[in-house]
Amino acid sequence: MKLSKYLRNNFLIILLFIVITAITNLMLVSFKTDIQAILGIDITVIIGFILYIIYDFNRRKKFYNKFLNDLDLLDKKYLITEMIEKPNFYEGEILYDALYDIDKSMSEKIKEYSLSIADFKEYIELWIHEVKLPLASMNLIIHNHKELSDKKIIEQLKRIDDDVEQVLYYVRSENAEKDYLIKETELDRAISNVAMRNKDILLENNIDFEVEVGNKKVLTDSKWLEFIVNQIVSNSIKYIRDGVEHLIRITAEENSKSIFLKIYDNGIGIEKSDIPKVFDKTFTGNNGRKIETSTGMGLYIAKQLCKKLGHKITIDSKENEYTEVSIIFNKNDFLNVAK
Repeated sequence: MKLSKYLRNNFLIILLFIVITAITNLMLVSFKTDIQAILGIDITVIIGFILYIIYDFNRRKKFYNKFLNDLDLLDKKYLITEMIEKPNFYEGEILYDALYDIDKSMSEKIKEYSLSIADFKEYIELWIHEVKLPLASMNLIIHNHKELSDKKIIEQLKRIDDDVEQVLYYVRSENAEKDYLIKETELDRAISNVAMRNKDILLENNIDFEVEVGNKKVLTDSKWLEFIVNQIVSNSIKYIRDGVEHLIRITAEENSKSIFLKIYDNGIGIEKSDIPKVFDKTFTGNNGRKIETSTGMGLYIAKQLCKKLGHKITIDSKENEYTEVSIIFNKNDFLNVAK
């Protein structure tokens, strides 16, 4: 708050004070009041007025400067009412009460929307679990009746199953911390589960699936990790390249601080200009124009879940040659020492 703007805002009050003082002086002169007395009155009144202006300016400045500084420091601006104190001047009290009422109204509305969204998410999760039952039954029927087995049917069932699971994990991704359990997880076991899930589609497309992760263990949630790896493997299957022997290779490397799980494929690769955007929501890029089933959600959800789990995910690719996705797990030094 600046003094110049404060004085400009109170210009009429200052002008009125000057006019009233001048009129009072004229009246005192007309009554033949001693000049010394008039000067004494003027000095006293002017000093009193100036002191009031200084006092009023300082109390307003203190309130508004603190208000603006606190507001600037807050990421969630609506929490400002929790930080400011009720001011001791009338206009400030009006502002304070108005902000309090606005914040209360917004909080009630947010709570209403949150409950509505929570109900919707709960319904979606229940619906997904119901859909998974007939999908599992259809897969079992195909395995038990080979005469019904068909590459296109298997591919479409796999696609439906992946899309349904993708919706489930997307719904849960905002509150993933309520659903995961961090513990030591064997990489080979998690990858074996992913391989079993994709067994039929890998065989149908003659894809070599190589795994070299040794006995490495990482701190993660096995269920979430399997979903993330499955999204990457599904992309590798989706974007296979004609004219080569199809390969997906999963390896694990480590240094003193991290373990790197690398998922490599020799598919169609990613255009260089698209690489920085592949983790963006709904981004499909140049490959999305080639493959109609691309949604741009798989890698986005994988990235969000990695953040929740404390992992990093990166991608390297060269168009018409390869794509390699790396999931980086931090080692826990405390646990290593405890062992």
